[in-house]
Amino acid sequence: MDNSEFLVIKNLKKYFFSERGFLRTALPPVKAVEDVSLTMQKGETLGLVGESGCGKTTIGRCILRLEEPTAGEVHFEGTNILAQDPKAMEKLRRDMQIIFQDPYSSLNPRRTVGKIIGEGLEIHGVSSGKELEGRVKELMKIVGLLPEHINRYPHEFSGGQRQRIGVARALALNPKLIIADEPVSALDVSIQAQILNLLVKLQGQFDLTYLFISHDLSVVRHISDRVAVMYLGRVVELSESDNLYKLPFHPYTEALMSAAPPSHPSKKKSRIILEGDVPSPRNVPPGCSFHPRCRYRQDICRQTVPDLKEIQDGRFVACYFPRTG
Repeated sequence: MDNSEFLVIKNLKKYFFSERGFLRTALPPVKAVEDVSLTMQKGETLGLVGESGCGKTTIGRCILRLEEPTAGEVHFEGTNILAQDPKAMEKLRRDMQIIFQDPYSSLNPRRTVGKIIGEGLEIHGVSSGKELEGRVKELMKIVGLLPEHINRYPHEFSGGQRQRIGVARALALNPKLIIADEPVSALDVSIQAQILNLLVKLQGQFDLTYLFISHDLSVVRHISDRVAVMYLGRVVELSESDNLYKLPFHPYTEALMSAAPPSHPSKKKSRIILEGDVPSPRNVPPGCSFHPRCRYRQDICRQTVPDLKEIQDGRFVACYFPRTG
């Protein structure tokens, strides 16, 4: 493995199994993540984008082992996370934190902000007493909250302020990797910009690496160095952010880009309307999972799953007929 590779995901799979009826008949598994491989370098922001239900949040949770993967490998700074026992994972989690999507349900309403932010410091025995209180106040100031509000409860804050609390909690243990799971999707547009700018500032200040998960293409473009596009549990395109937005290669990415609002009212876009609905992850079509909705499909698309291949420098596409211009 290349020593420069900070996070390496190899052939990751996550299936959810369920049963139904009195006889507990097994249903086909939900294939939330199917054979995903990604690498990240230290200090970069990798955007993970796709429709709701495509598996992007599940990847983030599998990296942290909040969900146990069905198969595959996850290596963090050369350590195979999936091979670690609970005690070893507890140490690793100091370096890997998450910012949750919902700033309302992700904060315990029965605990003060000081307790919420300082919980990780207490659990890992990093600090206590006055030292702990001082660290929490410092974190609140860093994320734009007033330290004198340390004894307030989550319901006394606005949505944007609550998400700042979540950011402060993620920063508390000086992590190296932060998984930001749709951190601005529940916020007003003006507040979204504030939180995004805060994340960019903190990345430089604390030498952070972000896996930024979102369904919003404009948000991902603003913050990401590279972007991975997912469809039905698979990565279908991976590219540097600027190149992806200039010319998407995969037909699905092309359709996503056409649906995004133009950057200026004077710019006109030709909207691509996809036929049909997203197939069920319990019953993924054979071959390329996008082929039932793709206007460029041919016979081979119905038969064989295309590999994610590098077709230009740094441009990876899982498509037999990429739109290369």
